[in-house]
Amino acid sequence: MGRKKKIFEQVKIFDTTLRDGEQSPGNTMNIQEKLRVARQLEILGVDIIEAGFPIASQGDFDAVNLIAKTIKKSQIAGLARANNMDIDRAWEAIKKAKKPRIHTFISTSDIHLKYQLRKTRDEVLKIAVRSVKRAKKYTPDVEFSTMDATRSDRDYLCRVLAEAIDAGATTVNIPDTVGYAVPGEFGELISYITEHVPNITDATISVHCHNDLGLAVANSLAAIINGARQVECTLNGIGERAGNASLEEIVMILRTRKDLFAVDTGIASEKIFPSSRLITSITGVQVQPNKAVVGANAFAHESGIHQDGLLKEKITYEIMTPESVGMTQSSLVIGKHSGSHAFRKRVEELGFNLSSDELKKAFQSFKDLADKKKEVFDEDIEAIIAEEVLRAPDIYKFLHMNVSSGSIAMPAATVEMEIDGKVIKEAAFGDGPVDAAFKAIAQITKTKSKLLKYIVNSITGGTDAQGEVTVRLEEGGTVVVGQGAHVDIIMASALAYVNALNRLEHAKKKSLKGLF
Repeated sequence: MGRKKKIFEQVKIFDTTLRDGEQSPGNTMNIQEKLRVARQLEILGVDIIEAGFPIASQGDFDAVNLIAKTIKKSQIAGLARANNMDIDRAWEAIKKAKKPRIHTFISTSDIHLKYQLRKTRDEVLKIAVRSVKRAKKYTPDVEFSTMDATRSDRDYLCRVLAEAIDAGATTVNIPDTVGYAVPGEFGELISYITEHVPNITDATISVHCHNDLGLAVANSLAAIINGARQVECTLNGIGERAGNASLEEIVMILRTRKDLFAVDTGIASEKIFPSSRLITSITGVQVQPNKAVVGANAFAHESGIHQDGLLKEKITYEIMTPESVGMTQSSLVIGKHSGSHAFRKRVEELGFNLSSDELKKAFQSFKDLADKKKEVFDEDIEAIIAEEVLRAPDIYKFLHMNVSSGSIAMPAATVEMEIDGKVIKEAAFGDGPVDAAFKAIAQITKTKSKLLKYIVNSITGGTDAQGEVTVRLEEGGTVVVGQGAHVDIIMASALAYVNALNRLEHAKKKSLKGLF
């Protein structure tokens, strides 16, 4: 008889990239971008996708509604404060989902009760029970969260959780809302809850950890050791303030150290890196090179001792392979004589799922680039998709630009754009060609935004490499990120600036930020 395969208990992955992740500055996404992320999360194998906060705005409602109608494999959750209006709105948004979940919450810490809610413990308890019961009328799958749980009185917290479960909550979430806990303390809190909530076995314990002290992943793992079986996290760890627990880190820790945790997830790990790149392409927020699992240096080895060990046996210095997270060596894949079928195959291998029209548009841009470059790399294709497919709908449409500059001539730029069907042309001088181009664009759009950051990266090597520019703009407290890619770095800069201005216009319509 053969050896029996060990069965590991599963930890559910609740992804909140589209809700909490989008709350961080510069991560605002439009409806089609959110749908694209949701589809990728479904491919990744995420159990629950928190698609948004439906009552926040009409745009949020429409995005959640579209995702709910489209996604079939993952559960779709809509966030709602503990009141009738939010819960009703959340249900309207997710009711077409194959597996809908209402996620409602209220604070339980005395700090929040006194200074934010201005309510007593008994009042909050009644609100919590009433809200769970209302959500339960709509769907059997109800999640209840105790905001600021780690600074709550433990006995009161347990009382609220028990009442919420009695009212119908099937998942109870313990958020470390302000990233205050440390692993030993947080793990002990989960253990305390399992021992002091009499009906806790009737619900799944979930955790939602923030990274203010850099401990979100560590706290989540401590919770798993002590009985939590759902983890709320985001791709690349994006989110409010210092971010959320990183999905890719949690998944690969549990998979790499099954010997210690004896649990696993349903995530298709080979889809992790393409998913990470998709978020980077859409938001323009780069992953730091030394980021665990998905950073550019995650599998890079410079030390001679390390290199020697790797050449002899990879396991000497690699505890997981690049292939296990979907990271492959960048290489020349196709040239200007390649056809659309080869291009489609490579796009799919990179983790993108494009419609026929989107693929046609990207393929034409690929052909144009291939005429200008000797070699076309994976990163070039990703940049094309980010520029031609993933960018926000244009309120401001960039048409043409002419720039003059030199060691003697004063830098000048003439820019032509289209706004609401009207073509406008302006010229401006600057301290350099990029400055001149930005000033001309600013004159056309009449923007009042402030340029906070300007970053230039070479996507691949060589003097014919595409330049990728990232800009960060701020206006009235709203911060956005824009990206542009082109073999001409001045053009890439202008495209990034216009992309950011378009995102700024969309971001102005957003509201009700800063939850959990």
